[in-house]
Amino acid sequence: MRRMLVVLNAQAGTMRDLGAEQVRDEVDKALTRADMDVEVMVASGEEMVRAIDAAPHGGYDTLVVGAGDGTVSYAASVLAGTDIALGVLPLGTMNLLAHDIGLPRDLPGALAALSKAEPMRVDLGTVNGRPFHGVSGLGFFSQMALAREQLRKKRGRMLGWLIALVRALVRSGRISLEIEIAGQREPIEAYAALVTVNAFDAQGLHRSRLDGGHLEVLVAEDRGALAKIKASADVLVGSWRDNPGIHTFTAERLTIHARRRRTWVATDGEVTRENLPLRYAISPKALMLLVPPEGLRVRADIGAPDAETLHEPPRAGLG
Repeated sequence: MRRMLVVLNAQAGTMRDLGAEQVRDEVDKALTRADMDVEVMVASGEEMVRAIDAAPHGGYDTLVVGAGDGTVSYAASVLAGTDIALGVLPLGTMNLLAHDIGLPRDLPGALAALSKAEPMRVDLGTVNGRPFHGVSGLGFFSQMALAREQLRKKRGRMLGWLIALVRALVRSGRISLEIEIAGQREPIEAYAALVTVNAFDAQGLHRSRLDGGHLEVLVAEDRGALAKIKASADVLVGSWRDNPGIHTFTAERLTIHARRRRTWVATDGEVTRENLPLRYAISPKALMLLVPPEGLRVRADIGAPDAETLHEPPRAGLG
């Protein structure tokens, strides 16, 4: 008998809207099979961290996390290098990994897709040795995440997002960066940099390939206020590849140098203060991920996933 542990974030929007017991029952009903014993728990904060930490030692074949990108990223780091499969349920805001693999946003659709999902090996990245599954950004991206969190409980969702965008643009000053790849350094006067595990598609903030074995870094050159606004808008709607002020590089390893000792970095929804330089590397096929079959995937929209993908509320014990 195979065993699955499902950990649901008690603070997720769907949990509050539908009620924890209803969500728990729907998850249990959808995922339990004759050959699969499912254990569902609702937790938050330290309790969620402990449950994820204990999963590799509990005899489970699968760990499903119903939460945002930060928690999913933490679970991925715990399961990296093991044969335990990670499943994702986007119960709150739309998260990047769920968007990439085509999970529906609604709970019944996501459960139907997850119940038919098959494991595949996907890549992880690391920043200063810490694993992440999706994106890691500094400058504008970290300032956007910080500003959005400050406004989360004070403003409506859309108004708060727009105010956060303005604050991030104002606070994103010029950074003298050097992108080092294979011993060669490229100096750029920038206001933002974003590293992704495998490249985004030609249009939109969606990754069709999760096992390509490389990192892509986007660096937005500081060309003045109007150019900054245009470049930021292009990144957020996914049309940056046509912007001459945004430079892209691909590598298996890269280092970002700057003329400072520490900087804010937003990595898979978690904003942390990191020591410079930032050392990034790809970990090929480090994670076993449950991916729904093609017929149950939602077609990726051209453009950005939900703006809150950049940041979710901090949880005790995760960063």
